Amino acid sequence: MLFDPNTHDFGHLDAESRRLLRATVDWFEERGKRRLIADDQAKVWYTEFLDFVAREKLFATFCTPAAEADGNRDKRWDAARNAALSEVLGFYGLQYWYAWQVTVLGLGPIWMSDNAVARKKAAELLDQGSVFAFGLSEKEHGADVYSTDMVLTPTATGFTASGGKYYIGNGNVAGMVSVFGRRADVEGPDGYVFFAVDSQHEKFTLVKNVVDSQMFVSEFHLDDYPVSPDDVLHTGPDAFSAALNTVNVGKFNLCTASIGIDEHAFYEAITHAHNRILYGKRVTDFPHVRQNFVDAYARLVAMKLFADRSVDYFRSASPEDRRYLLFNPITKMKVTSEGERVVDLLWDVIAAKGFEKDTYFSMAARDIRALPKLEGTVHVNLALVLKFMPNYLFQPTAYADVPTRHDQADDGFFWHQGPARGLGRVTFQDWETAYREHAHVPNVARFHEQARALRTLLTTAAPDAEQQQDLDFLLNLGHLFTLVVYGQLVLEQARITDLDADVLDQVFDVLVRDFSAYAVALHGKASSTEAQQRWAVEQVRKPVVDQARFERVWSKVAALSGAYEMRP
Repeated sequence: MLFDPNTHDFGHLDAESRRLLRATVDWFEERGKRRLIADDQAKVWYTEFLDFVAREKLFATFCTPAAEADGNRDKRWDAARNAALSEVLGFYGLQYWYAWQVTVLGLGPIWMSDNAVARKKAAELLDQGSVFAFGLSEKEHGADVYSTDMVLTPTATGFTASGGKYYIGNGNVAGMVSVFGRRADVEGPDGYVFFAVDSQHEKFTLVKNVVDSQMFVSEFHLDDYPVSPDDVLHTGPDAFSAALNTVNVGKFNLCTASIGIDEHAFYEAITHAHNRILYGKRVTDFPHVRQNFVDAYARLVAMKLFADRSVDYFRSASPEDRRYLLFNPITKMKVTSEGERVVDLLWDVIAAKGFEKDTYFSMAARDIRALPKLEGTVHVNLALVLKFMPNYLFQPTAYADVPTRHDQADDGFFWHQGPARGLGRVTFQDWETAYREHAHVPNVARFHEQARALRTLLTTAAPDAEQQQDLDFLLNLGHLFTLVVYGQLVLEQARITDLDADVLDQVFDVLVRDFSAYAVALHGKASSTEAQQRWAVEQVRKPVVDQARFERVWSKVAALSGAYEMRP
């Protein structure tokens, strides 16, 4: 299940994608672990990595839609291979992934635009090796686009733009920066504008790097920057939709970065612990240590299953099938939060080793925290998830099965998602189908009981009017609902990949415990009613215990000791 640079051949992808991914792995492995860590500690700007990207046309191949590829079939926007690249870059370091991630975000408003001049320019810059940036956040307002202080003033030839942006990755070198602002002469949503600027322009002032890192997360100011019609990407409500729809595309990469970081950290942790003797015993002979490793492994497997299945829904999306809009925030907040939990479980075992400066783990422990917090914070995404809950739980709709999508198609729908509204009207297939198909797995059956009980809560003790204004209460409800959706896609991917039944049972052993924990938390909320408290107590379940199954899963974990170590 874990990515191993020594053996993984990316066999589910086409030849050129495999070549580029292998070249990326080889570039990192040839530099070696000491150089990787030393560059991180010295906060070296990764010029050599960007030179590699330019030389191999890596970002150009992976980030250019077919419509802008001038007939080059290898250039397309393919979410399956993008996910693979995101995982690889996360595996070697968040900083390298970040250069890719913010390029994806910066390109979003451009590829969504009707501005052919801007699209052509972006494709040419990509081919030359440029990276891109996404100018949305501001120092005082964060990602609150309603309150933007980037103001465009009309002129005889277009606009001049003045204002600042903050937390803008690649802002020091980006060939194009997609910037969100508002017109000075138009009030409300009709005044929104997305426009492109050049980070090297004299009216573009680079203030500083706001983080202490290899990454350049910039603050910049525009001072009467001239904006011509060829620079305007979107206006009015379309500009607002472009911002949200870009996040739908780009922020998915947060989950695969978390997976890559966890995988590398897992190899280091199990190899260290399994070969260390304390008090005359191998560290991994202690029961609590094995439990931590098995739980971490189960959580990591679930992360991978959910993320892989989400890609299929993303690639199969259409105006008639917008289910991806639920799975997207779950990848952003649930998978990334699980990434933190995996590292914490491993860290509790390796303890002080996790601080040592010559380990990848010390980087992982720092960087894994960032991913749930990059613009789309957990509570924002949980609030979004709740919008889908009534239709998901109570109004199943017939859909054709979504196949595994490893084909070489161009995912053109990403650039034509339409207005960012109507989430409450999105429908879903019967979520219980996946659970019924796996009823023979003991802990799937037990979790299914808990999941069905969520409908009972909402029909017999639903949040009252006051609780519906209590975000603290609703977010806990969102966690319970998220687990149900998470389990559905985990089960679908488990069927597709013929996942070992022991591992699947262990995954749902974890989910049963998680559901119980959130039920206890709901019981303790200040606003919970007596009926809700009774429901919560009834949902506290113990997983089906099977020591033989646990030991079989542990043997898979133990086999990872020494399986991979980055070249020195």
